[in-house]
Amino acid sequence: MPIVFARSTTIHAHPSYIDAGIKHVRDIVMPALADMNGCLGLSLLIDRGSGRCIATSSWRDEDVLRSSEGMARMLRDEAARMFHATTDVANWEIAVMHRDHHSTRGSCCSVTWVDIDPAQVDRGVDMWKMAALPRMEELEGFCSASLMLDRAGGRGVTSLTFDSAEAMDRTRAHVDDIRSEVTRAAGARVLDTGEFELVIAHLDVPETV
Repeated sequence: MPIVFARSTTIHAHPSYIDAGIKHVRDIVMPALADMNGCLGLSLLIDRGSGRCIATSSWRDEDVLRSSEGMARMLRDEAARMFHATTDVANWEIAVMHRDHHSTRGSCCSVTWVDIDPAQVDRGVDMWKMAALPRMEELEGFCSASLMLDRAGGRGVTSLTFDSAEAMDRTRAHVDDIRSEVTRAAGARVLDTGEFELVIAHLDVPETV
């Protein structure tokens, strides 16, 4: 199966401009991306309390990811102005995408960033698939889970989507346990975690498990 890639833009926004930023992404960024060769869609995560927002676009392969950078930079700069924000950008390989069902209005995401020895990345992916994913699927309100990698940099990010904020709240302790056990067993280190509203969910990435 071909490897799908993603570009994530972390937006450090002023909280009072988040709604204007969401509207800009829906009205301007999404149609522009839809017209770009090889783009497979967009998602947008929002943390209204901190102002941290994450826009992720998916791409058919690494070549189209790279060739899109010029236009993506223009769209990113304009979005940053609308959010009154600074941005950080990262490129990823989408190693795992698994959906029980598609998200709906009100869905939320628990996101974890880790680092890992690049030589241990494949082992870490296998452990996440075998040890973490089956337990995640059993959680109340489980919708989907993904794992993205920067192999050369030894970094990974996982996103676990729930049907509602209430389901995410009620399963938080279980998610913490799964995260701790699997990262320790894989020799990975948690860099950061976050919880977000999933306000745009049009990331058309094929199932890869």
